[in-house]
Amino acid sequence: MKQQDLSFQDDNGTLTLGVYAEHAYLDYAISVVKGRALPNVCDGQKPVQRRILFAMKEMGLFADAKSVKSARVVGDVLGKFHPHGDQSAYDALVRLAQDFSMRYTLIDGQGNFGSRDGDRAAAMRYTEARLTPIASLLLDEIDSGTVNFIPNYDSSQEEPHLLPSRLPFVLLNGASGIAVGLATEIPSHNLREVAQATVALIRNPKLDDASLMNFITGPDFPRGGQLISSPADILSVYIRGRGSLKVRARWKIEKMMHGQWQIVVYELPPNTSSQKILEEVEELTNPKVKLGKKSLTTEQQNLKQSMLSILDCIRDESGKTAPVRLVFEPKSSKIDQQMFINMLLAYTSLDSSISINLVMIGTDGRPRQKTLCNILTEWISFRFSTITSRSQHRLDKVADRIHVLEGRLIIFLNIDEVIRMIRESDEPKLALMRAFELSDRQADDILEIRLRHLARLESIKLEKEVATLRQEKTKLENLLASESAINKLMIQEIEADAKQFGDERRTIIQEEKRIFAKTRLADDPVTIVISSKGWIRILKGHGVDTQSFSFKIGDSLYNSFECRTLDWLMAFDSNGRVYSLAISSLLPGGRGDGVPMTSLIQLQSDSRLLHYFAGSLDHVLLLSTTAGFGFIAKLSDMVSRVKLGKSFISIDDNTELLPPVWIRDGASSLACLSSAGHLLIFSLDEMKRLSRGGRGVRMIDLHTGEKLIQALPISHTGVHVYGIGRDKKVKRKFLSWKSMALNIGKRGQRGHALTVGLLSPHSMTQEIQIKNFES
Repeated sequence: MKQQDLSFQDDNGTLTLGVYAEHAYLDYAISVVKGRALPNVCDGQKPVQRRILFAMKEMGLFADAKSVKSARVVGDVLGKFHPHGDQSAYDALVRLAQDFSMRYTLIDGQGNFGSRDGDRAAAMRYTEARLTPIASLLLDEIDSGTVNFIPNYDSSQEEPHLLPSRLPFVLLNGASGIAVGLATEIPSHNLREVAQATVALIRNPKLDDASLMNFITGPDFPRGGQLISSPADILSVYIRGRGSLKVRARWKIEKMMHGQWQIVVYELPPNTSSQKILEEVEELTNPKVKLGKKSLTTEQQNLKQSMLSILDCIRDESGKTAPVRLVFEPKSSKIDQQMFINMLLAYTSLDSSISINLVMIGTDGRPRQKTLCNILTEWISFRFSTITSRSQHRLDKVADRIHVLEGRLIIFLNIDEVIRMIRESDEPKLALMRAFELSDRQADDILEIRLRHLARLESIKLEKEVATLRQEKTKLENLLASESAINKLMIQEIEADAKQFGDERRTIIQEEKRIFAKTRLADDPVTIVISSKGWIRILKGHGVDTQSFSFKIGDSLYNSFECRTLDWLMAFDSNGRVYSLAISSLLPGGRGDGVPMTSLIQLQSDSRLLHYFAGSLDHVLLLSTTAGFGFIAKLSDMVSRVKLGKSFISIDDNTELLPPVWIRDGASSLACLSSAGHLLIFSLDEMKRLSRGGRGVRMIDLHTGEKLIQALPISHTGVHVYGIGRDKKVKRKFLSWKSMALNIGKRGQRGHALTVGLLSPHSMTQEIQIKNFES
């Protein structure tokens, strides 16, 4: 049992498997988070990247050196610092050299290092690598006492715990990684902007994220593109440390002969390649049948037709002179250019979004999600301690050198005596220390100098060097004694590095509206025919004779709806769920028995379909139950794009849903008829609109065993009441508004019994709209 596991044991000295697994997995998770996946806020590097750069520095592969095979670098990294797979180390090296992955490449790669289209780099035995000039900002001060060195995996060598970064590389190049329970997605930024923001924060530590955004306007991607999110959205991402930003390709319109034109895309958003765009266009113009389907859906057919009607061809003309050049030729020069562009943006990755998650290892060694201000503040603290350590290291060396030179000056005045003592004394070191009051360090220095060099010591050179060093010592002491002096030096160095390595922003930031996918659907008249058992037929046009249709044995016509292809079909089940289908997604067909509704939705096992309605999303429906409760809702409130439907109507036990009724323009009152023949009429304004559904309000007071059999929106014209007469035949009675004066009241009242000589009233219609309300 390992020593660290002893704390997990119980009083009997045993360790349960569950406890051991828990702690073992936690150790593994911490190892992945801190040792592989996340960058450090101080130098912006993951461990494997840090080891690659340090190994190349130790090999002398600086920007002015000759490149060597990448296999040599990988071998050095694996053998000394990173005992993992060679491919993972090589992949990390390749990424550091890809100008489409890194905003500021740290490795100068020669050979095939892959492409943004997903092409892999050549094998490590073929490619060569060396450091870029900007990599010096990470490595130049590594031997100046700036960072701590830790043992490597087998303690045979030492490696730096961090690199002494002179700029916040965690923002410059960004990072992407997935750990155990954590992930990071840091975009790249412009060096000049980051430097300006850092300098501003050093001068005024009270600046907040909003103030820093005056300098860092947003991400700056390696291959340009356009950021179309609003400044408020960009600020929100940096304040919260996570979010999503909208990005878009950049294009131009090239005019050709005879009035023709073409659109040329020359910059793509991040994580998008020319190959990906070509594949998306191919899928639009030549779609494949979806899994589980026998043919293309109506949406696929409409989209294919829309795209082929405007796009003639697409070519990828990318090359050495133009890293990205996608050419889109329209079908005709008369096609509206903006409509053509919008179609491409809506259905391809030319218009997309990127996620941002600013998670990294902080100066405290813990992974955290940080804001922009947090990142720069912690880096400034790290840089401050780096400059302090560097200055102290230099001060110690200068003080040691001055001490040595002072000893040499003493010896210079007595050179002959010194030489004699060295020759004749058995212990020349002690003799020199006693005779000239030298320190141990000074005596060792004198004895290490060769005799011929000792005899050639020049007083003037020694005194001049001592004077220069004493001036430097004074400056260093003054620097270390003043926090403001260190800050001033930090600012000078940041500005100098920004001047040397800074460049112009590549990604433009210009707020634009996102183009959403909108399929251009034909607005044609159709008739929906539904049977009582839920079989659907769709016929083109209106005025269809539904009496000519035949149905399965035991089935009959439920209703027919004259609507448009842009409308929706709703189905209501016995549990109060509503299922919605876009009519445009249903293929026209009037032959046979139609298509069962249950094959288009996912009906619950304990429910059955009761009612249907088809119409525009603007239609307002009255939904009621036999318990006398109901409410008003728009068709758009009930729409759900999942097959499981949407729970919308609360239905009690022994209660059923009544057919939904369309509230037409002109309706001002609501007539409720009970199974006992009581009629109540009240103002429609007393009903509640429930956009999220529910039980609704009580419409009529019902006695025990009594049910609401119909609720109908009416005007002041009057109603027809249908029922069984004494001769057992269906009869119709007309009731004018004046004759129903006793039935008019407030919502929730009992109403009055009908006195029309009918035994069993079962439906009502408005006289002026009998045909429209018969359903």
